[in-house]
Amino acid sequence: MADRGGVGEAPAVGASPASVPGLNPTLGWRKRLRAGLAGTGASLWFVAGLGLLYALRIPLRLCENLAAVTVFLNSLTPKFYVALTGTSSLISGLIFIFEWWYFHKHGTSFIEQVSVSHLQPLMGGTESSISEPGSPSRNRENETSRQNLSECKVWRNPLNLFRGAEYRRYTWVTGKEPLTYYDMNLSAQDHQTFFTCDTDFLRPSDTVMQKAWRERNPPARIKAAYQALELNNDCATAYVLLAEEEATTIVDAERLFKQALKAGETIYRQSQQCQHQSPQHEAQLRRDTNVLVYIKRRLAMCARKLGRIREAVKIMRDLMKEFPPLTMLNIHENLLESLLELQAYADVQAVLAKYDDISLPKSAAICYTAALLKTRTVSEKFSPETASRRGLSTAEINAVEAIHRAVEFNPHVPKYLLEMKSLILPPEHILKRGDSEAIAYAFFHLQHWKRIEGALNLLECTWEGTFHHVSVYPKKELPLFIHFTAGFCSSTAMIAILTHQFPEIMGIFAKAVLGLWCPQPWASSGFEENTQDLKSEDLGLSSG
Repeated sequence: MADRGGVGEAPAVGASPASVPGLNPTLGWRKRLRAGLAGTGASLWFVAGLGLLYALRIPLRLCENLAAVTVFLNSLTPKFYVALTGTSSLISGLIFIFEWWYFHKHGTSFIEQVSVSHLQPLMGGTESSISEPGSPSRNRENETSRQNLSECKVWRNPLNLFRGAEYRRYTWVTGKEPLTYYDMNLSAQDHQTFFTCDTDFLRPSDTVMQKAWRERNPPARIKAAYQALELNNDCATAYVLLAEEEATTIVDAERLFKQALKAGETIYRQSQQCQHQSPQHEAQLRRDTNVLVYIKRRLAMCARKLGRIREAVKIMRDLMKEFPPLTMLNIHENLLESLLELQAYADVQAVLAKYDDISLPKSAAICYTAALLKTRTVSEKFSPETASRRGLSTAEINAVEAIHRAVEFNPHVPKYLLEMKSLILPPEHILKRGDSEAIAYAFFHLQHWKRIEGALNLLECTWEGTFHHVSVYPKKELPLFIHFTAGFCSSTAMIAILTHQFPEIMGIFAKAVLGLWCPQPWASSGFEENTQDLKSEDLGLSSG
């Protein structure tokens, strides 16, 4: 809590007002008041509202109005309750159906999303820090948020397959879709982020492609790409879309990517010359840079799949030298896999020394590749019986510790490497430390573990003998609003049925419940005398 503005800490003795959070004299009294009110949360507003109602109870005649309302409710007939409960049941049922459909389509609750996005800021749910941008507390908050994002964010799979040449082939053979709607929706968002910008309206072909990336139907996207090429034969993003989704072989995809590279380099050079003219030109340069890097990376992956591994390694190294800020694309993971295929273990160790740093986000590829290199030095002569008799050597201890570190990062990987679980096609997005990352890693790296004699044996002995059982990642539960809507719909429907079948009993029950809330009006209206005169036959009950 101290990192978030020093809540619960007393100011230091002798500290100046400017050094104490919340007492910055450079801020106006309105901002300080707003910050103080936002920090108290909704409880203060609730108490203030109750106090205001209590203070205005006499001028507003709240007691008299409440008595009038209760008398009005007492005069209502059972038909009104039947209509009310039936209408409530219908509305809640419609809300429940909509919530269920929205949750299955978008993976989140609509009511929950609206409340978090729009209502929570109004109720003081967002943090309102008044510390200066360069203050230590703000820096600590930013560092914490970056760490949380690196741990929990869904990342694009660096080794994702080609949709047309690989994923569609699986569909032709099995008749099943290899990608989920959620995964493809994330890819569509990535495409709009990487391949579009605010200046697309300046070029008609980019305007068409902006619509193409938003399309959810593959034939519509391909048709839009051809329309963009008719407007501009050098539209790089149109070639990218065709290479990803229309090309049925890696050779066709590589041919289209080479056309995209030729067009992308021309547009990139033009954007470089105009980058300092306006913020719009800078945004356009960022977009053209993303397009160029994406094309070169996919060309490297085409070369890797076609067996030209050294060519792929050269393209990746050149990319990492030319665009060092784009480390978020994780090109080094593609490079690690290609170097392992070449069995260039010294080069693999050099890449790990650069990217296996505490300040950089970890991944299964980094952790398990480091464990593989340590295992390689001892796995050929490793024997569990011999190790139990003489103990572990220093190299074996280092290998075991490396495996422990890797398993601690992602405990799902060993079951796929040891073929205890079946492999499937890797998704286009992965969750760090999750099962999806384990599938993506094992799909490409299992052959490298099999190539080193005894590596899987050491992994099996170390993982089974010394580590805990792998915990099952919890499935996503339905949001609270869906449970609430379902319960409300069911209860109102049941009340409607009971009211229709037993109107007199339900009317008496409703009056009794209202009498518990507001007993005085019911006593004055003679409700108690009427209920005492009721007989068993009036309630439809038999004496026996």
